[in-house]
Amino acid sequence: MYYMCIGLHIIMLFFFFQAEDGIRDFCLSRGLGDVYKRQVQGWKKVNDAVHKKNGHIFLQIWHGGRAVHPANVGGKPGLAPSPIAIRTQVFTVQGIKPHMTPKEMTEEEIKQMIQDFRKGAENAMKAGFDGLELHGANGYIVDSFLRDHTNRRQDQWGGSVENRTRFCLEVVDQLVSVFGPNRVGVKVTPNGRYNDMFDSNPLKTYTYLAQQLSKKNIAYLHCAENDEDYISWVPNNFISGKKQMVSVAKDLRPHFKNTLVDNLGYGIVSADEAIQEGIADAISFGRAFMSNPDFVERIQNGWPLTEVDLSTSYLGGAKGYSDYPTYQQSCLLYTSDAADDLLCVDLGGRRIIKKKK
Repeated sequence: MYYMCIGLHIIMLFFFFQAEDGIRDFCLSRGLGDVYKRQVQGWKKVNDAVHKKNGHIFLQIWHGGRAVHPANVGGKPGLAPSPIAIRTQVFTVQGIKPHMTPKEMTEEEIKQMIQDFRKGAENAMKAGFDGLELHGANGYIVDSFLRDHTNRRQDQWGGSVENRTRFCLEVVDQLVSVFGPNRVGVKVTPNGRYNDMFDSNPLKTYTYLAQQLSKKNIAYLHCAENDEDYISWVPNNFISGKKQMVSVAKDLRPHFKNTLVDNLGYGIVSADEAIQEGIADAISFGRAFMSNPDFVERIQNGWPLTEVDLSTSYLGGAKGYSDYPTYQQSCLLYTSDAADDLLCVDLGGRRIIKKKK
């Protein structure tokens, strides 16, 4: 595992994909009891290692929803509030394929999934996680209920903002019932376009959601700014998310009383400025942690960051995941001819001369 990349006393966030009907599933026990027990046991070893380093680790809990491809889950269709396919392609065990139209969930399936999230929380507790982050972003199941492009229902789970946020809020209640409000957070992407997502009025939708989550006194709200500069395909029939909400964090800050975390588009300097200006209480980084296992130490020492190679991301295996060197490992040590010094040249071209002791 890459748990050593975070450092002491720093919250770590991992995620686990909750697939359909228990297939490769951490959360569900139906039909695969032995599988989920082994997963709990395996994650407990990871969490124990983190805790021995005086660290903390949260599980990002989610369900793929309409982003699930049948080829990856034994032929079963993805589930969604409405049968609207993602207009892009996806990696599958059979190669790259277009997304399929998901199955519209019945009332019974919706209620069952809410209980499945509770089961996932219980398993996370058994595995020794310190808390949970509900993944309500990026077009997965929670997000697809929240936004009106993907939720066309006319029952209690769709239509009005109150109805579209119902699923998310009821799932949060289940997670809180297991971990308590101070160990549960929620991630949202109000104006993101990843996985072909859109809401006609994200300011209204997510203002209401933030207010309700604030009333539930959860630990934090984790939002992300518009992602159109970071994804390869943006729907041309949607208004730009940047025009809908110029700054997600600024818009949601007045409506959420606890810790607000923002993400996407930040550098080290701009992140510090955002915190100082009160735009957010914390800034999260994703790609920088992928390519810099010693990210915290680099920031503390002013060392340069290694750029992530996105061509190796999400392909499986160690390459692009756990093979990035630390700053110290990337230094090539030489003995200077002119003096008994150590010349350290990092792979980014920065030269630092250190005296031998």
